[in-house]
Amino acid sequence: MNAPIRRVFGVVTVMFVVLMIAVSAIQYAQSPALNADGRNVRTLYREIGRDRGPIIVAGEPVAVSTPVDDAFGALRTYPDGALMAPVTGYFSVVNGITGIERTENSILNGTSNSLLLERIQALFTGTQPQGGSVELTLNPAAQQAGYEAFGDQIGGAVAIDPRTGAILALISTPSFDPNRLASHDTGAVAEAFGELTADPARPLDNKAIAGRLYPPGSTMKLITTSALLETGDYSPQTQVPAPDSFQLPGSTAQLGNPGGEKCGSGDTVTLEYALQISCNTPFAILGVQLGDDALRRQAEAYGFGRDLDIPLIVTPSIFPADLDPAQTAMSAIGQFDVRATPIQMAMVSAGIANDGELMKPYLVARTRGPDLTVISETQPQVFSEPISSGSAAQLTDMMINVVENGTGRPARIPGVQVAGKTGTAQTSPGNPPHAWFTAFAPANDPQVAVAVVVESGGSLAGEATGARVAAPIAKAIMEAVLAQ
Repeated sequence: MNAPIRRVFGVVTVMFVVLMIAVSAIQYAQSPALNADGRNVRTLYREIGRDRGPIIVAGEPVAVSTPVDDAFGALRTYPDGALMAPVTGYFSVVNGITGIERTENSILNGTSNSLLLERIQALFTGTQPQGGSVELTLNPAAQQAGYEAFGDQIGGAVAIDPRTGAILALISTPSFDPNRLASHDTGAVAEAFGELTADPARPLDNKAIAGRLYPPGSTMKLITTSALLETGDYSPQTQVPAPDSFQLPGSTAQLGNPGGEKCGSGDTVTLEYALQISCNTPFAILGVQLGDDALRRQAEAYGFGRDLDIPLIVTPSIFPADLDPAQTAMSAIGQFDVRATPIQMAMVSAGIANDGELMKPYLVARTRGPDLTVISETQPQVFSEPISSGSAAQLTDMMINVVENGTGRPARIPGVQVAGKTGTAQTSPGNPPHAWFTAFAPANDPQVAVAVVVESGGSLAGEATGARVAAPIAKAIMEAVLAQ
């Protein structure tokens, strides 16, 4: 072989080596980045076109993929639309994935490690890999009842089985139709998304668990009462100070009772009566005596400030730090900078209902493979023990009294003993209060704990109270659960 041929052979050999290295780098080293590149439409087509498994509630699909004759091959549809949207979320060509669609994506699209055997079998048989299914804990009757009871009002609600932590209802209003966002018409999807994000009622926010938090108002008095009972120095019959007004420490501001009413005929009332009619002054005074650290510890025992996923991510509720006595007084009645979600206040009632043992809330009951074999099943687990069983029993009796004889009367259910607490939370000056109600039933054998918040007084605006606006919604949810 002469010299020119050897040089050409050497150049060609080097070119082949470079080519093999480049191909190997692209196929193996760079493939994850290339697949994740948003400009790679083949990845998008493959993901959208997967045989994605259903999301199931009570044996019926609330999210399912149906074959379509377009470039994607499959369209995600939501038979219950807005009713289940705060839970299912959406699977969108344009806007990505939210809700259970996102948190359980690897099960639904079949890429979970737990479905490896199914993928290997599909590889050898030449069939399209299938996704698994996700079964939720929701009670469809409770979800429907709560959603309808809200009407056009803005807010959120959560119902929990206090014995297990299973979430029975998760409602956020106004909701949205996820089918509009799952469409393959990108122009229509962009228009729908623009309308939803521009809506001042924030339909894409999950008001039950995340986003903007709310002052809990007088529902916070359950936490203050818990702290008082846990000291051992107070019982429901303990006489506590009950002035018509209370000058906040270090301030000229006077705190009155709801509606400017008297708390009792004398200077003191029982702790039970103070909760029954939701007096402000006794709880503010007692909150200062307890101190902000004691109140914060009690709030945190119920879940304030703690991370939680159900598996949807829950925004932690807030009990502020470094409070002065005036701020402590207002925090003890659920004002100042205390902020909570409906799921947090449902957890407070659930912990009381379950003899002081708070179970971790969860939304996914089980997941299944394409052949319906169970992949995983959620086992109830204790989240915390915020109060003793003795304190829980005392507080249960006090909450029953609230519903039977006090501010919670609109939540009474014939033949069922309900334990509850109202809340009317002041917001910025000139704006209507938020209306709250939290409860559990039956009080002697709790099967459901619920919390409801209605923004800015709902249909009653400035005339609203938790009793008039939120309690009827909570009642509808509890009745639906108990009717099963």
